[in-house]
Amino acid sequence: MRNPALSRRALLKAGGSLVVAFTLAPLPNQAAVAAGGAARSLSPGEVDSFLGIGADGTVICYSGKVDLGTGVDTALLQIVADELTVPFDRVRLVTGDTLLTPDQGVTSGSFSVEKGGMQLRQACATARAALVAEAAKSWRVAASGLSTSDGMVRAGSAGRSVSFGELIGGRHFSLAMDPKAPLLEPSRYRFVGRPVPRVDIPGKVTGEFTFMQDFRLPGMLHARVVRPAAVGARLLDVDESSVKAIPDLVKVVRQGNFLAVVARSEWGAIKGARQLKATWSEWSELPDESRLWEHVRATKIVRDDVTSKVGHAEQVLPQAATHVIASYDFAIHTHGSIGPSCAVAEFRDATLTSWSASQATHNLRKQLAAMFSLPLDKVRAIYVEGAGCYGRNGHEDAAADAALLARAMGKPVRVQWMRADEHGWDPKGPPTLIDVQAGLDAKGNVTAWHSQFYIPQGVAGPVALVAADLAALPHEMDIAPGNILNDTGIPYAFPNVLTVAHRLADTPLRPSWIRSPGRMQNTFANEAFLDELAVAAKADPFEFRTRHLHDPRGEEVLQRLRAMARWRGRATPMRAGSGIATGRGVAYVKYELYRTYVGLVATVEVDRRTGAIRVKHFAVVHDCGQVINPDGTRNQIEGNLLQTVSRTLKEQVRFDRSRVTSVDWASYPILTFPEIPDVDIELIDRPEQPPWGVGEAAAAVVPAAISNAVFDAVGVRLRSVPFLPDKVLAALKSA
Repeated sequence: MRNPALSRRALLKAGGSLVVAFTLAPLPNQAAVAAGGAARSLSPGEVDSFLGIGADGTVICYSGKVDLGTGVDTALLQIVADELTVPFDRVRLVTGDTLLTPDQGVTSGSFSVEKGGMQLRQACATARAALVAEAAKSWRVAASGLSTSDGMVRAGSAGRSVSFGELIGGRHFSLAMDPKAPLLEPSRYRFVGRPVPRVDIPGKVTGEFTFMQDFRLPGMLHARVVRPAAVGARLLDVDESSVKAIPDLVKVVRQGNFLAVVARSEWGAIKGARQLKATWSEWSELPDESRLWEHVRATKIVRDDVTSKVGHAEQVLPQAATHVIASYDFAIHTHGSIGPSCAVAEFRDATLTSWSASQATHNLRKQLAAMFSLPLDKVRAIYVEGAGCYGRNGHEDAAADAALLARAMGKPVRVQWMRADEHGWDPKGPPTLIDVQAGLDAKGNVTAWHSQFYIPQGVAGPVALVAADLAALPHEMDIAPGNILNDTGIPYAFPNVLTVAHRLADTPLRPSWIRSPGRMQNTFANEAFLDELAVAAKADPFEFRTRHLHDPRGEEVLQRLRAMARWRGRATPMRAGSGIATGRGVAYVKYELYRTYVGLVATVEVDRRTGAIRVKHFAVVHDCGQVINPDGTRNQIEGNLLQTVSRTLKEQVRFDRSRVTSVDWASYPILTFPEIPDVDIELIDRPEQPPWGVGEAAAAVVPAAISNAVFDAVGVRLRSVPFLPDKVLAALKSA
């Protein structure tokens, strides 16, 4: 017998009291909200914060996590489509809008899928269970006999079905998230675990995609900020007559030490900034760059954080048969975003709206609210993808610039940073200095490990907005964007371990987090030093790591890597010769000691005549648990490796006593296309395990793998990033 289609009205009438408290309020979308529609609740404990279903069955999912160019949007769509059992092309995604999306924290730390995606998954599971229960009640059947697929609840043998759109289309769930709502069995996945093409790529290929740098509003003005002559300089005088001949110029804006020109065209703003004559005070309080590490050691230690302690390392070390000591340092890095930061802001009806590529729109909202003494509900921050991010770069600062100028002008204002702004004024990855020592017994086993990390305290606190600082406006001081203590501890089961982070009172230049913050620097020291211990123990680097690992998943990664790379270790490195030498090095990380295992073998060439290093090949084995999109995962691993080769071999912020001097690509070079190595990747997919982060983990092992490969090639240790040719030549000379 054929069953008639069930209308929404009939279902509601037959169902009696509803399991899901559907409301009559329509679901908001971006257009409706922009037109003044009411915003829904954004509590992270409610399904409605993450999910809505339209009358036509279209699913709208809301994510506070944003896509920084890593393909996260596609992965989130895959998760939602599978967990809600709807077609992939029926899911839409809204991200990074403080009026529409829940606050899921900063898009950082490789947590977009691991945390943000799993919140979406649980919301979908809760919603799916509720929809099944509602259909079961209407049909007066057991929910256990129903299933869902293609956006429908189906009754199996009875042949009944009803669409999600008929059940709830256009209304709220008004339903609390159920952490116990059963998740879909991995065997039922249609999209997760498969290489679904990234949804953003077609528009980027055809030029239809709108990057932040391309974003425009009607009636918008253009502005450029005139930067101080030195980091701490004060503005003494401005000659506005110096720019009066520029036809497009609208206004010179000055507030305290903040100075900018506003024009009707971008070119007019550029000319105005170049021609405006301003007088600044002298300032020269940065340390001498040539004595940076002496400065770091001499900086006041605010406190010591003991990040791991096993046994009695300090007492055991003096008794070791072999005592190995080394120091490592990691230079100041800038983010080096290919597209300089950009933002647009508008004040309308006492409300500030900011469009930027900030990876932390909810935090930016708080900062802008504090800066202008506005209630939080009078500030809206909207994410628009930028051409490059890699951490907290200049996007938030450009947003503050634009907001200050929009308030001054009473019109929307666009601020586009120039290359010198980006390199000179974005916050930096701070310098890191690490001292490590260890003891070995007569059999080459590690008896004790003691490491000390000199890490600035400031990176764990809020990153002040430059515009607020220059204009003497209030700062939001309660935001903690992250810390850099992770991976100071080690994944190896040594009997005595002590790792300590000395938190420094200050650091040269404004600090921020940058891709794999702290984890890269700390892993560099740990894994390079572990190789030094393997040499002292006359052990193969793979065997030495496995011997002390005691972690089945980590051991599997290394075993697979050794086979994949066809590793042939040698007892001693190459030392003789005068031309190009080839070497291979291994590094391993269990990221933050609880997630994402990565093993890496680097093959490098070292030119003994010039000191130049070229990375020829990477072999990677990667275990991040459940793989959402294998193609996207490979993309992220490749991006990690290539950017970190650049940071390891080339990148270093240069400065004098007043300012950053590496303000262009000539003085801050990055990797070029001809220098890109070949990459082979083996993914270990574990569908039954939770997915872990991918966006940063592979970066952490690159510097150590290269350093270890250089030692294998020419027998010298490189302990100072970047590995510039002059450092290589100096090491070869002293070997």
